[in-house]
Amino acid sequence: MKAFRIVGYYPASKKKQDFTIDVVASDEEDARHRLYSHIGSRHRVQRRHITIESIDKIDPSTSSSANVIHAFRDTIDSSPSPPTDDSE
Repeated sequence: MKAFRIVGYYPASKKKQDFTIDVVASDEEDARHRLYSHIGSRHRVQRRHITIESIDKIDPSTSSSANVIHAFRDTIDSSPSPPTDDSE
């Protein structure tokens, strides 16, 4: 599985609603499908009304999305080590 960042927009009333969503998927086509499912179920927008501007593979450690953090929790070191002061 890989992490993808998807940028695009969909119509909301008379304006367009921009979005940036990080998803976990096996490939770009799967990422597109997961985005359509997510936005369609949450905002009742049909797939044909969603415009995707870009889909980029990202490093999972750069994402703040809960589903990406959960999927890569074993590979992401989320707790920084405390600084050591050896000068004493």
